[in-house]
Parts: sequence; structure tokens; C-alpha cells
Amino acid sequence: MNKRVIAIYLPQFHPFKENNEWWGEGFTEWRNVVNAKPRYWGHYQPRCPKDLGFYDLRLADSRIAQANLAKEYGIFGFCYYHYWFNGKVLMEKPLKEVLESKKPDFPFMICWANENWTRAWDGRNRHMLIEQEYSLEDDLEHIRYLMPYLLDERYIRIDGRPVLAIYKSPLLPYLSETIKIWREEARKFGLNLYIVRFESANQCGKQYMEGFDASIEFQPISKNGYKYSLIQRVINKVFRRFGMDSYLPSHINYRKYVDYQLKNQFSIDYKRYPCVTPMWDNSPRRKNAYFSFVNSKPEYYKKWLSGVLKRFIPYTPEENLVFINAWNEWAEGNYLEPDMKYGRSYLEATKEAIEENE
Repeated sequence: MNKRVIAIYLPQFHPFKENNEWWGEGFTEWRNVVNAKPRYWGHYQPRCPKDLGFYDLRLADSRIAQANLAKEYGIFGFCYYHYWFNGKVLMEKPLKEVLESKKPDFPFMICWANENWTRAWDGRNRHMLIEQEYSLEDDLEHIRYLMPYLLDERYIRIDGRPVLAIYKSPLLPYLSETIKIWREEARKFGLNLYIVRFESANQCGKQYMEGFDASIEFQPISKNGYKYSLIQRVINKVFRRFGMDSYLPSHINYRKYVDYQLKNQFSIDYKRYPCVTPMWDNSPRRKNAYFSFVNSKPEYYKKWLSGVLKRFIPYTPEENLVFINAWNEWAEGNYLEPDMKYGRSYLEATKEAIEENE
């Protein structure tokens, strides 16, 4: 069966009021990207975009160029992060304009990034910027806000059912009630929702699946069971010996991680859509305890994606989703868009893997 490959999409790359207040006038993720410095020998930083440049997602031309590029290399659609805080939305402008303009003509779905907004991404976890305050009344308002998107003809569906994702479902205090409210409200508009959850390192397993139609693996999902190199184990021991865990960097060999995942990724007994990541390096966001893949190359990424596409058997003809994390997480060193070092190599690897497994 054919698979639909979906890339996770960050709508951060445009100025907005809250970022101006928190980080300074005109801030976008590009500032973190260009200010990044190498932390170790051979560390690829800073990472700079090539074909698409330092784009501004307020511009329709930028969004259309992204979609055209993704389509050219076999990506079926984007999964947009959506930021909702008790009726307040952040970074909504790019997707809102996609909805209203009907451009680009490219499939999309939504993942609610339901964490508190803190300085966690730059290593300052305790500084709360905007907090989630969950309630059933807010759940109803939220699904009503999303309805125009879910009704859009471009929205990604499974057997006619819009696919709606939650990033960290255990954070919701009334999860079963939230899901019930969403499903009941959607039925009023003739929709039967297909609700999924993202699965991260400490939130894996069948025990989290109640009320959901499926889960989505979020890579890099876990380092549990993966053996660090001898050098990394020594570094970890020294840092912990002196109580410096909050300063502890983590370096993992990407090639070995790919081999590990290909051996263990499908050892599950519930419905989960697989995910791969082309690379990862969040040192631009973090001063100290960053996580970086070393030795990540397009050929290893292709091996992983090709292996997943070969091994994943869709649950039904349309339950055939495979995810890539991510399309444009530049400040986490996690993207498919062309950069100055690799050009379109990661996109070419994506297309080759898809075509070889059709």
C-alpha cells in the first residue's frame, strides 16, 4: 500500500506581539539560528538556509514556495503546530492565511502544542511566559475555533475523518471529557474526528491510548535502551558526580541511533504511526544542556526513512501515515529545507526513499 508522508511544520518564522515583548522587537527563530556557535570539534553551526532564504511566514510567496518544494520531493502534506491558550492563540497568522486565501493548495493537519509557554526551549524552564489553564468550557471553545480548518477540503483525512493531534495528552486533566466534547461538537458539523496523540519519551505505550484512534511517534522519541558512546558515558558520570546535570550536553551518533531504531521501532502492539527525524541539534536554543546528533548525514536518514516505509504496513488503505520531524525546525537542527551545507540532499533522500518503496 502507498504511504502518505507528512512533515511537521513550525509556524514560528514571523514577528508577533508576544515575541516582541519576550525576546525583543522583531524576534523570530532566525535570530537563534544565526547566533548559534559550534560547541565541539566538527559541530555544524550555524546552519543557514539556502533556496528559501530567511523567509517570513507572513508572506504568501514564502508559504507557497515551501509547499511547492515539499510537493516536488514527495511530501504529502504538513502537520502544523497550533498554539491555543484558553482562547488566546499564538503564531496563528500563517495557517490562518492558508485557510482564508486557499493557498497553497497543499494538504495539512493540526497538532495542538498544549504545553505551557516557558523559556524551557532556551534552558530557563522556570520562567513562565503563558500558562495553560484547562477547562471543559475552553475545550468547547477550542474545537469551535478549529472547525473551519477541519472542514477545509485540503485537511488531511482518514476515511473522511479529519486527523487532529494532541502533542502531550497526559497534561490534559479531563482528557476523556475533552475528547468526548470534541467528537460531539464535530458531529454537529457532520465530522467524525480521527484523534491521535504524539508519543514522546516518557509517554509511550498502550496505557495512554484510551479515547484515541491512534498515536504518532515523535522522533527522537527516546534514548532508553540506546547505549551512549564511552566518551559520553564518562562525561555523564563526571557531570553527575559534581551535581551539574543541568549543564549536561548529550551527543548521540546518528548512524548508530538509526540502526537501533530500525531494530526496535515496530515492537508495539497498538496502532502507532511511525516517524523519523533527519537530524537534531537544539544547541541554538540552549546554553547548556543541549542534545545533538553527531554524524547525521542524508544517506543515514534515507536508510531510516526507507526502512520505515518498507516495514510499516498501513492498518487500512487510508491509515497509512508516516511522519517526518520536521520540515523547518531550524533552531533544533531538525529540518528538510535546503541549507548551505547539504543543499537539497535531504529532500532528494526523501524522494528516493518514497519512490523506492511505492
